Amino acid sequence: MPETPDAPTLDQAALARALSGFHLIGGKLTRPVNGKLFPVVNPATGATVAEAADGDAADVEAAVADAARAQKEWALLPSRRRGALVHQAAQLIRSHVEELARLVALETGKALRTESRVEANNVADIFEFFGGLGGELKGETVPFGPDVLNITVREPLGVVGAIIPWNIPMMLMALKAAPALVAGNSIVVKSAEEAPLAVLRIVELMNRVLPPGVFNILSGQGPECGAPLVAHPLVRKVTFTGSVETGKIISRTAADKLIPVTLELGGKSPMIVFADCDFEKTVQGALTSMRFTRQGQSCTAASRIFVERPIYDRFVAEMTQRVNAMVMGDPLDEKTDIGTIISPAQYEKVQGFIAEGKNTAGAEGRACARMPEDPALRKGLFIQPHIFTGLDRNSRLVREEIFGPVTVVFPFDDAEAVLQDSNDTEFGLAASVWTNNLKIALRFAHRIEAGLVQVNQNLVVQPNLSYGGVKNSGLGKEASLESMLEHFTHKKTIMVNMA
Repeated sequence: MPETPDAPTLDQAALARALSGFHLIGGKLTRPVNGKLFPVVNPATGATVAEAADGDAADVEAAVADAARAQKEWALLPSRRRGALVHQAAQLIRSHVEELARLVALETGKALRTESRVEANNVADIFEFFGGLGGELKGETVPFGPDVLNITVREPLGVVGAIIPWNIPMMLMALKAAPALVAGNSIVVKSAEEAPLAVLRIVELMNRVLPPGVFNILSGQGPECGAPLVAHPLVRKVTFTGSVETGKIISRTAADKLIPVTLELGGKSPMIVFADCDFEKTVQGALTSMRFTRQGQSCTAASRIFVERPIYDRFVAEMTQRVNAMVMGDPLDEKTDIGTIISPAQYEKVQGFIAEGKNTAGAEGRACARMPEDPALRKGLFIQPHIFTGLDRNSRLVREEIFGPVTVVFPFDDAEAVLQDSNDTEFGLAASVWTNNLKIALRFAHRIEAGLVQVNQNLVVQPNLSYGGVKNSGLGKEASLESMLEHFTHKKTIMVNMA
């Protein structure tokens, strides 16, 4: 195996170079068959920090074939033993948390203190959580007749193909890989083009504990690497987080193979604020809900905020003031609250939405927080958070997922009307309701069309809480025991005639 540091390192640039140009297949860092590489760019400076393997169908073939061989023996291990190994690997990840946080900050532009370090700790937590669930892969005894023993058992599906996005790449990989592995599957991950390094490091670390071939990772472009992974005949399950359009393509391919898919495809999440809320807590909750510290690059970002009219003006003013106080700057600086957009393409997309909003008659877009003044960051993909008011409900900023630091705030007078507005979207991932009226909170929680509704909080995904959307936000659940049992195993019925 090429030289990568055994001990945790805080030199993220050197670690990026050490990981440059590799997949990990069969327990070993390997070069792409075609020899092609693509640059990994620090979005805060525009500098190339590494190169990634630009994989294609030949690499997919090698990874899936190796994973299929390894899975047979992995599945024969007692499930608690598999869980113990995953938990052991989680302890290794935990010892590398700071290293992983700095590495993901380097490649994604996410602030170290507010985002990247939190994500790295969550990764260790997720693998620990699922590692402890090995004993929960239980079957049932089903009554049939006095002379027949009828039982069910949970069996793994085989090779799982996982395709992950760039916004929280480590955590979303963990949410897919941890339950798949504990359930007895092997896995081949296709990383996001913009963020291949930290996830590669995690897989490399875990391969120091897990049997070779059980956990593999490829990097490359969607059509050349992701599509062959989904289509491979030995891949018996696909789990994907990304755009609606790509999710539908994957679903069609999976349907042709008659294999299950889990899809998490984004959202346009409403935050509904009633006048009787705890005002200070709720305003601060708006900053958290909008994921401003992640530059709004979150599927659960509260990009539509509905505020009851008696507190609307005060709410907008206070929210604007608090976002203005946030610090934009070098993602690796401990003082930084807000980092950068991930890529030039995403930067242009978000700027297009902002320009459209500002050019809309009657609308006001409040640009918040100061741009960085450091000359070293002049090429960085920094965008000021924007709070829009006065937009029509049919505006693209209201209808489409922007995936940037842009939210739209509306006043409302009627509870029934705001409930209809909240549900007037193709998405249904998450929502939050802010009120001290329990009756209203529960009524809205039941009637909002979303997979996750929170009252007086808007936390990110947590292990042990079922997470997944409805409508165009996707299919299936993640993060819970349910996700491991229902999405990474199948139930076999065994009947024994004792007559």
